[in-house]
Amino acid sequence: MGASEARLRRSTIADSIAVYGSIQGEDSVIFGLRDEDSKKPRHIWGCPPKGIVAGAITNVAAAALVWAVVWSMTHHESLPGGNFFGLLFLFFSAVLGGKVVGSIKLPGMPPLPRLFGMLFAGFLIRNIPLTSDLVKINVKWSANLRNVALSIILALAGLGIDPQALNKLKFVCFRLTIGPCVTEACTAAVMSHYFMHLPWAWGFMLGFVLGAVSPAIVVLSLLMLQAQGYGVEKGIPTLVIASGSLDDIVAITGFNVFLGMAFSKGSTFHSLLHGVLQVLFGAAAGCILGLFLWYFPSKDQTFLVWKRAFFVMGLSVLAILGSKHFGFPGSGGLCTIVLSFLGGLAWSDEKSEVEKIVAAAWEIVQPFLFSLIGAEIAIVSIGAIKVAICLATMGAALLARMTAAFFLVSCAGFDFKEKLFIALAWIPKATVQAAIGSVALDTARDNPDPSLEEYGLNILTVAFLAILITAPTGALLIGLTGPRLLQKANLDNEDDYGHEKEKAVVTSSPA
Repeated sequence: MGASEARLRRSTIADSIAVYGSIQGEDSVIFGLRDEDSKKPRHIWGCPPKGIVAGAITNVAAAALVWAVVWSMTHHESLPGGNFFGLLFLFFSAVLGGKVVGSIKLPGMPPLPRLFGMLFAGFLIRNIPLTSDLVKINVKWSANLRNVALSIILALAGLGIDPQALNKLKFVCFRLTIGPCVTEACTAAVMSHYFMHLPWAWGFMLGFVLGAVSPAIVVLSLLMLQAQGYGVEKGIPTLVIASGSLDDIVAITGFNVFLGMAFSKGSTFHSLLHGVLQVLFGAAAGCILGLFLWYFPSKDQTFLVWKRAFFVMGLSVLAILGSKHFGFPGSGGLCTIVLSFLGGLAWSDEKSEVEKIVAAAWEIVQPFLFSLIGAEIAIVSIGAIKVAICLATMGAALLARMTAAFFLVSCAGFDFKEKLFIALAWIPKATVQAAIGSVALDTARDNPDPSLEEYGLNILTVAFLAILITAPTGALLIGLTGPRLLQKANLDNEDDYGHEKEKAVVTSSPA
């Protein structure tokens, strides 16, 4: 392959990463991929204002207009202390926090995840006396909003699963999918049972909350390394990305099993049977609803893509909230993933258009999810000892995951450095922890036993700390260790490089 052809291929790969970054809510500029328009000088000051000043004025005016319209309909609810005021204040603070954190970047590395800023914004609002007095949100409102966000991100995860990629995955990928997740879950369960005094079912719930990695961080970081040729010859980026997407499904399924067990009454066997039945019921309901999406709306209808997106999101929200109402809290998550996956099977090329609409909806509810998670954590209620125990539990679980990942990719043709990188690449925790970390607490608040709410708060605290610590740390570790631990391919002679890139994008899940 000639040098000019190789440069063309690298340019095409760079463009693909820019597109993927924009889908994830990140501007392609953060990757150093600028088009000709971005090279033009930007006029900041002027009359009338343009550029950054005009953008800032527009955003502030839009926020004020949203509040004014809501106030005209709700009046006192939109004033300080009301629910609408609290939600709007939390939303715009989360968006601002995400923008600030997302603008922090180091050369040659992905930016810090925006969700970190959203989470921290909610945490500050809850723990600063002035804002905590102004922002009051009803517990039911908060729980329902988090459940809506959970349903949308799970639907997006289901749509992002590629059946052809699943069929082609090698045995090492399945080992990497199940082994580290289950190992981390078991370690966290043991630690939390003996040091946090959680019942076994709650301990395993905590374990599977921690057991999921964050493709939103891992995918972007690995695609940047892959664009530079690191690990391409042995398919390491593709392996980690595909395994990470399936890892989330294993974690969510395991969480749902033990969620059903924790809130069932009776013997241990009855609780286990109840948890398994909830999973089977969720899978069966998902299959029925997924088959419904094969035929309705029919292909001859107008606005077909929008109607399909509406049904996917509507049925997903109904599955999450309805399963809780009918006493099957462990069924909703799996039902959502199954119905969106099956629905996407029948839509062929149009699935990507549906996925874009659902991704746009996720961009709207994402600030609510992370800021509401942060707002649940009060410093005065957790204490230093509790934080230390939570950190020790999380640290032991992470160490067990990395050890399991290191040994499970042995005998697969990787050297020591490559196995070490694969283990480190699975550190970041983010979206799944926020999505399911509060489910146990929300379910416990509907239960008359007050001790269950404390268990749920413990799980949420660990999930919060996991996001706060591992999201930025994991992204930095991948960016720093990749060039040092992985071999760089000769892009001029790598014929399969473009295919590896395409496979990585297809098999990744935006969850």
